[in-house]
Amino acid sequence: MTTYHFIGIKGTGMSALAHILYDAGKSVQGSDVKKTFFTDAALNEKNIPILPFSKENIKEGYTIIAGNAFNDDHEEIVEAKKLGLPIYRYHDFLGEWMKNYKSVAVTGSHGKTSTTGLLAHVLSETHPISYLIGDGTGLGHQESDYFVFEACEYKRHFLAYEPDYLIMTNIDFDHPDYFSSIDDVFSAFQEMAEKAKQGIIASGDDDYLQKIQAKVPVVYYGFSDTNDFQAKNVTEVKEGTQFDVYVRHNFFDTFTIPMYGNHNVLNALAVIALCHYEGMSADEMKHLATFAGVKRRFSEQKLNEQVIIDDYAHHPKEIEVTIESARKKYPERKVTAVFQPHTYTRTKIFLNEFAEALKLADEVFLCDIFGSAREADKKLSIEDLQVLIPDSKILTLETTEQLKANRDGILVFMGAGDIQKFQQAYKEIATDN
Repeated sequence: MTTYHFIGIKGTGMSALAHILYDAGKSVQGSDVKKTFFTDAALNEKNIPILPFSKENIKEGYTIIAGNAFNDDHEEIVEAKKLGLPIYRYHDFLGEWMKNYKSVAVTGSHGKTSTTGLLAHVLSETHPISYLIGDGTGLGHQESDYFVFEACEYKRHFLAYEPDYLIMTNIDFDHPDYFSSIDDVFSAFQEMAEKAKQGIIASGDDDYLQKIQAKVPVVYYGFSDTNDFQAKNVTEVKEGTQFDVYVRHNFFDTFTIPMYGNHNVLNALAVIALCHYEGMSADEMKHLATFAGVKRRFSEQKLNEQVIIDDYAHHPKEIEVTIESARKKYPERKVTAVFQPHTYTRTKIFLNEFAEALKLADEVFLCDIFGSAREADKKLSIEDLQVLIPDSKILTLETTEQLKANRDGILVFMGAGDIQKFQQAYKEIATDN
């Protein structure tokens, strides 16, 4: 039996795939840097070996799965080629693996991780399933009825997949280091739509998704009455958000989700539409109410009288909906946003949009830009964003004590870099005092 060796096993997609193969009874190991990431804990629980990068890790009989962040000149890839081993890129291997199941790909510029997690939760309550979520979570089941997975549009990697079903949450301009324009983004999603084999579940409130052409039926969901699945009478309740669902203008049922914000209602509608298409009952779908969330998507914890929220938000639209959710859940409390921009390229393109989104908070702290090693132009600084947000402050690891001023408020930490180190620094100060 081959051993699957993951180059860059701590990556969110890579670690999730490693879990799936391990659960399926495969021999799994990987290599990565020594720095601890949030994916380490789950890998360690299963005693999946994590080795320092070295060509000595590569042995005869191995199958290599290389993370997309590593070039062909990486020492382990070079050694694998020398030994004539099978080498897959992450998305290429996933494209082959999913052919063993009835597959559901979840894609979109925003919301795909949360929607994938929500769908995996609902289906797993009544079916044996396998899933891969972009927060590093993966589960393999040898008798799976479904394989639910997150499909990322970056560099058009999702074009390696041919899913049975495709959920499309929205289309927006992001990844400006790769996509040249919103039209370029749309063209990628259009290509992806043509790969769906049974059906597409798409947000009908998204102007670009309305233009999608496909060879399979397209079912639309949203708040507009032109959608096949429509949410009406949305109300914030103690348990979260309650709403009625109408299927082609006929009342279907009332659902409750333990989250706040219209974007979460849309995510739930996508799940309901897919489950309805597969013939599931409303009672089976109501497992939506017990969803515990995914990692780094509005993850909450209480610290003294404060609530700390950790979120992966790194695009202006994601910042908007995260602050909206905080306000709806805690309407009487002051919201403090702590934001770390991710990449100089994205920060430069969306500088004004970031400023407008962050102004929705009562107070704003900004951390230095988390850049990519591949970026050449680093002339931009966090001060360029600060000047666009009146009264905003710069936060460093040495000045996190400033956050104590919002004594019983909400601290929302947002970013896709290493924003968690600022959280940790603050927690240590707040706990010590």
